[in-house]
Amino acid sequence: MWLAVAPGAGAAKVSVNGILAGQDWPRKDSLMNDDTRLRDGLAPSESPQESVAAAGPGFLEQGLGGQDLPEAGHSPGAGNGVYAALDLGTNNCRLLIACPSGDSFRVVDSFSRIIRLGEGISATGCISDAAIERAIGALSICRDKIQTRKAKRLRLIATEACRAASNATGFRDRVAAETGIRLEVINRETEAALAVLGCSPLLDPNGRGAVLFDIGGGSTELVRIERNPTGPNAAPRIKAWMSIPLGVVTLAERFGGRDVTPQSYALMVQDVANHIAPFAAEHGGNLRDMHLLGTSGTVTTLAGVHLNLLRYDRRRIDGIWMNDADITATIARLLAMSYQERADNHCISVERADLVLAGCAILDAISNAFPLPRLRVADRGLREGMLVEMMREDGVLGVCR
Repeated sequence: MWLAVAPGAGAAKVSVNGILAGQDWPRKDSLMNDDTRLRDGLAPSESPQESVAAAGPGFLEQGLGGQDLPEAGHSPGAGNGVYAALDLGTNNCRLLIACPSGDSFRVVDSFSRIIRLGEGISATGCISDAAIERAIGALSICRDKIQTRKAKRLRLIATEACRAASNATGFRDRVAAETGIRLEVINRETEAALAVLGCSPLLDPNGRGAVLFDIGGGSTELVRIERNPTGPNAAPRIKAWMSIPLGVVTLAERFGGRDVTPQSYALMVQDVANHIAPFAAEHGGNLRDMHLLGTSGTVTTLAGVHLNLLRYDRRRIDGIWMNDADITATIARLLAMSYQERADNHCISVERADLVLAGCAILDAISNAFPLPRLRVADRGLREGMLVEMMREDGVLGVCR
């Protein structure tokens, strides 16, 4: 798992199952130095159903500072050993810069900011001018960090907002012109596979598999992962996956996210349930020795509220287990809060106060469709998946099982 330390402090290496406490984790514009231990990851060189697609376009333009930026997808071998993974989502812009370290990678810089790129797309079909400005501001910071750290191996992706918006091509062209970043718009299958690659270290090593879900701003991915029961220490494989065009932003805009009543919450749960019912009917059987594995701001926020943290602390969240009773009680607690009470909670803040209950509704629908007794919370995902994939392609990261 990651270990967050103060900027400039020495890096630390932590086993994936180690849950440490005692340090706060900033929710935006965050920096961390750490090593990520990889265990039970997907094996390399698998099909897209079982792994991820190769890196696509990325930095192709010249940065504002006049410095030529490397082309994403180019493999310099080990190069200078600095890798960067950027995930421009419907709600967040996230960057992770890391160096391989044995069967782990050491994070040297990171960035995360809520930008709400998908705000209003469900109504207008377009990325708004305000959202474009927020995104370019965040991406400019990412560009500067990549240049400062001299990262040579890059993957820079965009997800649902850039899949759905009618002006997405113009937006990406403007991003390239103003920041030097050429974004790769990935499809939903690749998004699901990257989430699996990033989160698979948190699979219960004694279990048969998991139903992984990634609640985004504009879409939600569901993946059934299983190990081969006949192979000792077998790596997990994707058995089935689906993606629905509902995330916290789209659902909150459709039903209202500020003032959520039990009735409007039930309508959100039912809307999501209708979308995932066919997948659950086909792939929801034989759940013995499996668990839920959730990666999203929703589940990490829910875990922070469950622990009554005064401030979000990533080291206490990533890898934590929650049972059915924990989830039900925490969602009921959030439903009983006013918008202002949610905004005043340091694990939620004003940035998520109008989105968190939409995310809880998605979680409730998934939990009802896949009635598993335990949920493992992952504060990791696409960026980690991209880093693992690039490093394994370059032969600088072992497959640790």
